[in-house]
Amino acid sequence: MAEGIFQQMVDDAGLSEQFEVDSAGTSSWHIGERAHSGTRRVLAKNGITYHGRARRIKPSDMADEKTYVIAMDESNMVDLREQYGDHPRLYRLLDFASNSPVLDVPDPYYNGNFEHVYGLVRDGCQGLFSTIRQQEGI
Repeated sequence: MAEGIFQQMVDDAGLSEQFEVDSAGTSSWHIGERAHSGTRRVLAKNGITYHGRARRIKPSDMADEKTYVIAMDESNMVDLREQYGDHPRLYRLLDFASNSPVLDVPDPYYNGNFEHVYGLVRDGCQGLFSTIRQQEGI
């Protein structure tokens, strides 16, 4: 979901040439599968087309210290640090949110609350996009 939302923000700002947006998981579950139908539904409802497929994060994703690596929750942060060590630009998405009472994005797979998660992720993506643009002078 976050990849689709963030990519749409980048595209809408006319900055597609300056960003590479990608999504990967910390485990091998669902590799090659499309996003959950609930995710695709809420994205489509909000005018976002998304065709991504699940993949697992790999060492090359973590190799560049200038890459922003964004985790959805603390568990993912721990997994990333255990697998790859510390990264100077490793953050939780909701660290950038301005209207979120929580720091971990809940997985809507378990409760079906895709609309709520969309709002959280959108808020985090807006803050992240603004932060990157400011820090990188874009």
